[in-house]
Amino acid sequence: MDYSQYEEREKKRLETAKKHLAAGVEFVDIHTVYIDEEVKIGAGTMIGPCVTLEGNTVIGQNCRIYQNSRIKDCTIGDGTEIQSSVLLESSVGDKTKVGPFAYLRPGSTIGRECKVGDFVEIKNSSFGDGSKASHLTYIGDADVGKDVNIGCGVVFVNYDGTNKYRSTVGDGVFIGCNTNLVSPVEVRNGAYIAAGSTVTADVPEDALCVARTKQRNIEGWAARRGLYRKK
Repeated sequence: MDYSQYEEREKKRLETAKKHLAAGVEFVDIHTVYIDEEVKIGAGTMIGPCVTLEGNTVIGQNCRIYQNSRIKDCTIGDGTEIQSSVLLESSVGDKTKVGPFAYLRPGSTIGRECKVGDFVEIKNSSFGDGSKASHLTYIGDADVGKDVNIGCGVVFVNYDGTNKYRSTVGDGVFIGCNTNLVSPVEVRNGAYIAAGSTVTADVPEDALCVARTKQRNIEGWAARRGLYRKK
């Protein structure tokens, strides 16, 4: 690409952004956004600096798309906030918060008033209205119901090295921190999973699942091996 081609591309990019500005879209810095011509953005939406909107993306009204986000071929509902995240071939409902540093991979459907927090990755999964995964979680090949709380460090173990499997989580489920759900499993409505569990079988409705070994303390173990000295 020579300089004249670069200038023409930049002129076209700025013209596209100005069309959205005239239609009621707000920009923090109109010179640093990259918006494909096919993209649709609702009035009242704010686009931050260094945002890239690609393909057939549709963004609703009164959204906040903060800096350093990339959104490709996605549908975003009204009043949704996205912070410094990557969304690909997915949909997000109204008044949902995504990021910072979240990753929605293709085939993901996020409901209304959800929370997909920092370092949460969702792939080929559905996530029901009001559900929350606030940080450090992988949800792959799963159907998560409404009003589910997923704690820090939860992993849906969907791949055995050869095949991928799908899991289901019902409505109102609470999944404690550092839980592994070894697919395929079903966690039924209202169940609780204790932190640190590795779940390999279905969990009944309204049950508490504790899937971890009982703690055992061996007194004096470190001192006998010369690993610890009292001061």
